[in-house]
Amino acid sequence: MPKRSTLRLTKRSVDALEPGRKDAIFWDRDLAGFGVRVHATGRKLCIVQSRGPAGLKQATLGPVGERTVEEYRREAAAAIDRIKRGEDPIPPEPEPTVADLAVLCLKDHVAARCKPATAENYRKSIDGHILPALGSKALKDVVLEDPANLHHALRGTPAAANQAIWVLSKMFSLAESWEMVPPGCNPCRHIRHYRATPRERFLTPDEFRRVGDALKAFEARGSMLPSAIAAIRLLMLTGCRKGEVLTLRWTDVDLNAGELHLPDAKSGPRAVQLPPPAVWLLENLPRREGNPFVFPGRIADGHYSAGALDHAWLAVRKAAKLEDVRIHDLRHSFASRALALGETLPVIGKLLGHNDIETTARYAHLAQDSVHEAAERIASSIAMDVL
Repeated sequence: MPKRSTLRLTKRSVDALEPGRKDAIFWDRDLAGFGVRVHATGRKLCIVQSRGPAGLKQATLGPVGERTVEEYRREAAAAIDRIKRGEDPIPPEPEPTVADLAVLCLKDHVAARCKPATAENYRKSIDGHILPALGSKALKDVVLEDPANLHHALRGTPAAANQAIWVLSKMFSLAESWEMVPPGCNPCRHIRHYRATPRERFLTPDEFRRVGDALKAFEARGSMLPSAIAAIRLLMLTGCRKGEVLTLRWTDVDLNAGELHLPDAKSGPRAVQLPPPAVWLLENLPRREGNPFVFPGRIADGHYSAGALDHAWLAVRKAAKLEDVRIHDLRHSFASRALALGETLPVIGKLLGHNDIETTARYAHLAQDSVHEAAERIASSIAMDVL
């Protein structure tokens, strides 16, 4: 046990301690076992020392200035109590959990590197599936069976199951790079994803007309914001993504050249061709003074929100009697109509802003349908002469 001191450790008294030729410890007069070690270099550390069932124990609380002397005094009192009970003076840091990793992942990776739509997918998988199943589990305790069981539990929705495992695997890869877990212990590495059938829904010419009629009816009644109606029309006329249209600024629009210049599209900056109907649509769209966005929302200087547009689309879909069409299917329908009109996959990929032909190749079977229909028309014409 250190000797009783006449020095009360305060900020002023600790600041006044001068280094000597050797390291020295100065103990507090009021709390036996609480002291400051002053190194010959001038560095000062708050320490604690006491005797318990396991004998004399000493621990460093931290450098002076990192916390106040009074905060260190309270920590020292708690440490002395633990020593007297036979425990370690400084309790071990709690093991990081999957929930802790999720917070870091969303803050340091998703927020900094991912676009809004991708960030939303991360949050859906984390909040909806990963945290309820594994959130309270320490990272070191997550074994191969845990993500396998999660994947199996979601087998009824294969796409959601695969997405959850992809996100969890990414989280553990980040944990390795942040040295939260040892290298090579990603528990998702052996999981085989379910074969998910891509959801493809394309509007037929009749369905396009029904959507158009529904939009005209809402427009005539004034029962839907003009921003929502115009945004849906521009999605159909250009094949743009929802986020690209909603965040579109007037400075990105070149009506003379017939182009949109998107600086932050999903695949990087790109130009979108504006056909004459789209140019006409934008030319006749009213502008809100002080608002830079083509499709302003209810907030004075904000854009129309994705949630609000989804809600508007549900109303349009219901009016058009299209129960299974997502707003993103308008983009697929643009590609489908282009193929039906004889456009090639490379041209369609350019129109949609795809970086590689493989992304556009998902529409290849539609091209075969177009070829089949052309063959039928040609053969029918010839058959009239030869049969």
